[in-house]
Amino acid sequence: MNLAKSIPVFKLYGESWHWPTPDLLHCESIHSRSSLYDWSIRAHQHTDLVQILYVQQGEGDIEIEGVSLPFSQPCVQIIPALCVHGFRFSTGTNGFSLSLAAPLIAQFEQQFGRAMQVLNQPTRIAVGESQGAINALFQTLQQEYAADSEMRAMMLHSQLTALMVWLNRQGTQQAEVSDKVERKRAAVRRFNQLVENHYREHFPLAHYASQIGMSGVHLNTLCREFHGCSALGVLHQRLLLEAKRSLLYTSMTVSQISDYLGFSDATYFSRFFRRATGFSPRDFREKTSESYRQPAQAM
Repeated sequence: MNLAKSIPVFKLYGESWHWPTPDLLHCESIHSRSSLYDWSIRAHQHTDLVQILYVQQGEGDIEIEGVSLPFSQPCVQIIPALCVHGFRFSTGTNGFSLSLAAPLIAQFEQQFGRAMQVLNQPTRIAVGESQGAINALFQTLQQEYAADSEMRAMMLHSQLTALMVWLNRQGTQQAEVSDKVERKRAAVRRFNQLVENHYREHFPLAHYASQIGMSGVHLNTLCREFHGCSALGVLHQRLLLEAKRSLLYTSMTVSQISDYLGFSDATYFSRFFRRATGFSPRDFREKTSESYRQPAQAM
């Protein structure tokens, strides 16, 4: 079965080819369409329009490219063109669905002097303290869209402009947060690699921190956030892992393992190992080697 052919392509859900008005946008309440389909919109896609879904009140799931994302708080969900999506709303969910045709988005990009990146990703934005303003924007958009008032096009454009500015600001803030998190992850990955390369050399933490370009305090904070322990704990875990592997899978003596792992003497190594495991290195080897070796012989 061709999966691409099994996913319906609509202008609006249930309307395969016809755009209902001469406008380059369409605005309707969630209730007006979803209630016709028992509050469940099956997976589909749009070739040349972006949908902006505003959930004002209610809960449910938004399926994006096969991933179900639950919601229970007011939020705005961006559905880019060609993104396979579906919805499951609780009965009586309130909100609005705004569809923007590609030429209209191009007009805003020209007006803003840059690409509308926020519309190119399936972004979800929590409304938070902006709920009053977003309520007013969508309500005015829907009312103006449904009416035939004087200067309708001008009013629609002004409300859309305000919405696009808000979306861009929120998208920029989310990108900044995402960049910050990625920088943290990159620093932790760098530390992990340094530990892997040098754990037997027993460098002080200040050495690792300087290699990454941060203070030891900051490095500890990142390790607690991503590893759940201090930077020294990460180093000790790696040393302990290698100690266990050496005890189980090599014939090296405890003294040889101590030298291999860079300890100044076997007594210090034995204290380190007992503190971490509750066993001396010899007791650990005797108690666990048999259970580890039997599966290896059976393979």
